[in-house]
Amino acid sequence: MVALLMSPWAIGFTVFFLYPMAASLYYSFTHYDILATPRWAGLENYRFMLSRDPDFWLSIRNTLWILFVGTPIRILFAVLTAMLLTRPRRGVKVYRTIFFLPSMVPPVAAAIGFVFLLNPNGPINQSLHLFGWHNPPLWFYQPNWSKWGLILLGMWGVGEAMIIFLAGLLDVPRQLYEAADIEGASGRQKFWHVTLPMISPVIFFSLVIGVIDSFQYFTQAYVAGTTVASSATGIGQPQGSLLFYSLNLYQQGFRYFHMGYASALAWVLFVITMACTILLIRTSTRWVHYQGGMLR
Repeated sequence: MVALLMSPWAIGFTVFFLYPMAASLYYSFTHYDILATPRWAGLENYRFMLSRDPDFWLSIRNTLWILFVGTPIRILFAVLTAMLLTRPRRGVKVYRTIFFLPSMVPPVAAAIGFVFLLNPNGPINQSLHLFGWHNPPLWFYQPNWSKWGLILLGMWGVGEAMIIFLAGLLDVPRQLYEAADIEGASGRQKFWHVTLPMISPVIFFSLVIGVIDSFQYFTQAYVAGTTVASSATGIGQPQGSLLFYSLNLYQQGFRYFHMGYASALAWVLFVITMACTILLIRTSTRWVHYQGGMLR
């Protein structure tokens, strides 16, 4: 009976997860263009990836940028926004709803909207002109500023992370702040020694999700690149500044039909993401504090 009840899950797991993983692992060692029979190539795809593919290292650099710059900024902005929304005031539920609503906008629609807002002659640059910035950035049309446009887009849609941090902040025991007040702690000291340790599990969760999302960053960069350039040359534009790892993988597999090479890229992505996640979990014991444990 148990086997019968488990069979739908087992079939789905095998067909939609286990078999595709095994097939992609096999294809990563072959020359495969989808239309012809795969030809065994050994480690050739991996050697080409590490030594002769400039797009691989470019996509790695762009992905690391969004990881080490975009993820911390997004987490910091979510924490600050949640802290502002924890203060009791009239209409706080309305404010929380307003801040959360942007996260419900589909990523494609949000990206198209920001391409319009950050157009060289768009509303943002027109506003900057009014404040005396006569040579504002070209945003998605300029390599040095294109990723910062994605950062602004990520901060605008920070609602999901903000809600998680808001729940964590509201769950901090009030008696800890009362004890800190009795000891004469300042606002900064209460934040560093009470608030931050108590929400460290939420920070850890957001950091893990942020790392995984950074390595899989695709939709916003794809839409921005193909909107500001022609569809034939738009992936990763301008000048490869938006060519993230997932975009390079997509381009190799579904644009150039190098499916064997794309499978190799996918497995390298899996290994890197898994290694970073395990590293975060291993190091979390040093800085993540759970309620009921000792606060350092």
